[in-house]
Amino acid sequence: MEILDSSVAAEVADKLLEIQAIRLQPDSPFTWASGWKSPIYCDNRLSLSFPEVRNLIKNQLVKSVIHNFPGAEAIAGVATAGIPQGALIANDLDLPFIYVRSKAKGHGMENMIEGKVTQGQKVVVVEDLVSTGGSSLKAVEDLRKAGFEVLGMVAIFSYGFEIAATNFKNANVKLICLSHYEALLPRAIEKKYITGETLKSLESWRKNPEKWNP
Repeated sequence: MEILDSSVAAEVADKLLEIQAIRLQPDSPFTWASGWKSPIYCDNRLSLSFPEVRNLIKNQLVKSVIHNFPGAEAIAGVATAGIPQGALIANDLDLPFIYVRSKAKGHGMENMIEGKVTQGQKVVVVEDLVSTGGSSLKAVEDLRKAGFEVLGMVAIFSYGFEIAATNFKNANVKLICLSHYEALLPRAIEKKYITGETLKSLESWRKNPEKWNP
């Protein structure tokens, strides 16, 4: 995983905390669908309701695509939260937009990819959040099977799990994130969303989320 810029990572973290797209509750943890206990919950879809934050994220994702993937010929959003972000980016870059379903549509054309499929087209994938990378990389696999050349992926936020780094490396996918967990924690302390006393617990969660116990 690469970060576009440390100052951007801090600014995005600040804004996501401010609008409560990211919530930190180490003393009252959330339960993910996987069953993991987590001191953090991230819903970047909330950023769409705040024009200032929406434009900040869109503009930085656009810069990320231009800088890292100048050969992009199309943008692909990952359903569902990557769809609006991807559409915003494609519109700014004047590129075709497609999106990848989590599973094929059960009727009609039974599409897995919605939009025009062009063999050999160079595409950049857009995600809102990366945890282990499983669903994100499944979208990459589906695009490759359909004949696209995947240049890489851009995302708003990553938890920074080691397993995600391994998964992206094994899949040969370059990942660029605007912000991440390590950039978030110092901002959360400075803005008094958490105290220094809880920092150790928050850091231990990221290193071993499966076995973390508050």
